Amino acid sequence: MPEHEHEKDDMTQQPISGTLIQDLTLQCLDRQSRPVELVATFGYQPDDPYAVWLTFHAPDGEVRWAISRALMLHGLTAPAGEGDIRLWPSIDEDARAVLVIDFRSPHGRLVAQALTSEVHGFLTRSLAMVPLGTESMHLDVDALVASILGGSATE
Repeated sequence: MPEHEHEKDDMTQQPISGTLIQDLTLQCLDRQSRPVELVATFGYQPDDPYAVWLTFHAPDGEVRWAISRALMLHGLTAPAGEGDIRLWPSIDEDARAVLVIDFRSPHGRLVAQALTSEVHGFLTRSLAMVPLGTESMHLDVDALVASILGGSATE
């Protein structure tokens, strides 16, 4: 279990790392088309400024997906994405605005929805950390190249 509690709308900002973390409850359907609530941890780090990481906590381990922050912002108001991640705005059965996230992989597909207000709140806090258009100022290119090549940034 992660270090933070799994509570709806639980958002903590850890000052040491500057990481923004929030658990959101996603609504999904199981294989028998029954509704299932699934808690996912949304994470954002200024040193990885283009990505929002979603971590799903399963009994047999965690599954992580990276989604472009700009894609998520676009998906709040219009269909966005192609390939393994697609997003679009919708209205749920209780007439609430939701963001639908369609995850596709060779191993299966998951269509989930999260309340737009909760996703918007998370993204707004990420924009306070790193405004749109300033991402490259927060990216350590030397460290990125070193990690890809298996060395260190000081070599």
